[in-house]
Amino acid sequence: MTLQFKHLGHPMLDQFLLDPDWKNFNHGAYGTYPKTVQAELRNFQDLTEARPDKFIRHQYPDYLNASRAELSRYLNVPVNELVLVKSATVAINTVLRNLTFTPQDTILYFSTIFDACEKTIHSVMEITPLTARKIEVTFPISHDEIVARFRATIQQVRAEGGNVRIALFDTISSAPGVRFPFERLVRICREENILSCVDGAHGIGQIPLDLGELDADFFVSMTHKWLYNPRGCSIFHVPTRNQHLIRTTIPTSHCFIPKGHSAAAASATEKHAPNKSPFELLFQNVATTDDTPYLTAPAALKFRAQIPGGEEAIFTYIREIAFEGGNLVAQILGTEVLGEGLADGRLCRVRECGFANVRLPFLVLDSGKVAGDGLKGESQWPVLSPSQAVAVARWMQERLVAEYSTSVTALVHNSALWARISGQIYLEMGDFQWLGQALKELCDRVGSDLDGVVG
Repeated sequence: MTLQFKHLGHPMLDQFLLDPDWKNFNHGAYGTYPKTVQAELRNFQDLTEARPDKFIRHQYPDYLNASRAELSRYLNVPVNELVLVKSATVAINTVLRNLTFTPQDTILYFSTIFDACEKTIHSVMEITPLTARKIEVTFPISHDEIVARFRATIQQVRAEGGNVRIALFDTISSAPGVRFPFERLVRICREENILSCVDGAHGIGQIPLDLGELDADFFVSMTHKWLYNPRGCSIFHVPTRNQHLIRTTIPTSHCFIPKGHSAAAASATEKHAPNKSPFELLFQNVATTDDTPYLTAPAALKFRAQIPGGEEAIFTYIREIAFEGGNLVAQILGTEVLGEGLADGRLCRVRECGFANVRLPFLVLDSGKVAGDGLKGESQWPVLSPSQAVAVARWMQERLVAEYSTSVTALVHNSALWARISGQIYLEMGDFQWLGQALKELCDRVGSDLDGVVG
């Protein structure tokens, strides 16, 4: 596989705000955005501060409408089905805290769920009769097996007398960073009359998305991670058929309609209310916060459109640089990249994204034995206890920032330590060569002084 887009890579660094001495291998965590988008953000902030009442009350709704319209076109859904919220976690909370549950109701989710989302489920369980069923998945695993376990769990819950009310799953999971068979899972939910809630935090801007075709019951995605928009803006897509289920925002906005009240009352308080549904009005002005990142999405989309090859070029480059770069780092470390199989470097379904998860050369002691399923161990490297593995991961992340001016996400999975690396349009293969050497140096230091590292 050869990267074809010569205009991408280091030439793109001039378009971004990154420190020249910083190599950004963790774009998937916090994202970053181009200088042109920053200029648009500053412009909206200046307009806000110059005449706060004029902008917030009278101009902001028009800019918000324009941004929602652009994002709706990009995702192929009607504008009246898409609103903006602060984060994917806010949207997940909005879904789960609006639904009414019975003692028979169960939510399904996978063990690779984002931690805050799992905590949300537990929080909801404390105040409702909802129960939860976690589907264990350990990579390497195929999409077919993930789907099979999902179907089997549905049947198991029903056999026990339960009702699977809703399922929460990722487009691309965070830890490890792998692509999920979310399209197939949505179809199963539709067939089985189960609400599908897709956590697409790592979706928009990283992979092609057609939400109209997907037709999930709820879909959320952060624009700051991969779309090149500032932090604090996520899309929340709710098809018209489900909007009656979302009665309140979090926190509750002044367009909330109490039971027995008329929707006209909410419309009367909002500018530009004609042709807007109660659902749209509910999210138009939730609280007095800096929502200017909601307004810069058109600038982010314009930046992407001006790159030769547009969206296809961006998607392809991110995927290929993560694939080739991840393989190179694994080669330097003498390990492998997480996928459906091991040590073969294949572009399998779970790797069809902008992440590469490269194993660090340590195995982890689990319940008195090294349990890494199918992982090869190297005798020259120490075997870590679970607490040592967490300490080593933390130490490596700190050393990468302090000594190498870079960062990756270090995580424990399948009794091994992994480095989750993000591909991006401003990176080149030489950067991955450099990262591999940096990781190797740190691994050597762990191997020679484990006690000093873990304290």
